[in-house]
Amino acid sequence: MSDTSQPPISHDDIAAVKAYLLSLQDRICEELEAFEPEARFREDTWDRPKGGGGRSRAIAGGVVIEKGGVNFSHVMGENLPPSATAGRPELAGGSFEAMGVSLVIHPNNPFAPTSHANVRLFVVKKDGMEPVWWFGGGFDLTPYYGFDEDCIHWHQTAHDALAPFGDDLYPRLKKWCDEYFYLKHRQEPRGIGGLFYDDFNEGSFEHCFGMMRAVGDAYSQAYMPILKRRKDHDFNEQQRDFQLHRRGRYVEFNLVFDRGTHFGLQSGVGRTESILMSLPPEVRWTYCYEVEPNSEEAKLTDYYLTSRDWLTLSESSCEKE
Repeated sequence: MSDTSQPPISHDDIAAVKAYLLSLQDRICEELEAFEPEARFREDTWDRPKGGGGRSRAIAGGVVIEKGGVNFSHVMGENLPPSATAGRPELAGGSFEAMGVSLVIHPNNPFAPTSHANVRLFVVKKDGMEPVWWFGGGFDLTPYYGFDEDCIHWHQTAHDALAPFGDDLYPRLKKWCDEYFYLKHRQEPRGIGGLFYDDFNEGSFEHCFGMMRAVGDAYSQAYMPILKRRKDHDFNEQQRDFQLHRRGRYVEFNLVFDRGTHFGLQSGVGRTESILMSLPPEVRWTYCYEVEPNSEEAKLTDYYLTSRDWLTLSESSCEKE
């Protein structure tokens, strides 16, 4: 998705992206705290002597949110690692500047899905080349017990956010998300998908930045109504046990496949506590764990975790409690 003849990027452009990201972090934290009577985000600011820094925010032990993190980072370094240049191997080893907001929310209730979002900007400089910039990010949903209306709302919001930027963009980024958030060793998706893109610099900087803002702003529109609907759903110990086992899949993906996790750890400029904040507080692995066939638990993998076109389902067919 990259353009080899892209326009230059200015200091003002970078400053505008940073200002947006900081405001996005503030807004999302305020919206999530509104669900909690007492729990609040803990903020840690951190710096690297030669590599920038960030503003990490974590929340835990809430009535609704068991654990969550909404992190901003702006880091610089040398020798860009391969995890950041999978699509642009000629840039490996260059100096880089990267900034973004990354978040993961793990609710207490097994009927409330885990959500993830990320928006970021990379700028790379290498001898003999003009500076190269690109945007990346997206958002995806990981339910444990699925509801059609939630899946439709999630994907409709994603579609509507990208509609001003071209009719082909949503299906492209949905397909990319389905392919990226896939556990190859399990041969199953991590969740019901959403949007994912990287190495995006099609058109002007203003166009690409506008798309990044649309994705960042759409996350709250997509997730907060779902969280509100599901946070008070009755559940039992069996359903909690299933949630903990499915969280194991989430951990496996983040540690084995996730490029953002790998970049943070490989680059040497990230903060380990912030990078690993995405992991759930409680998780369970049981040897040869299986669920009952034709159960509500089995429906997750048999129906929801399939490459489905949720926009073709009518609202009248949505499952209600």
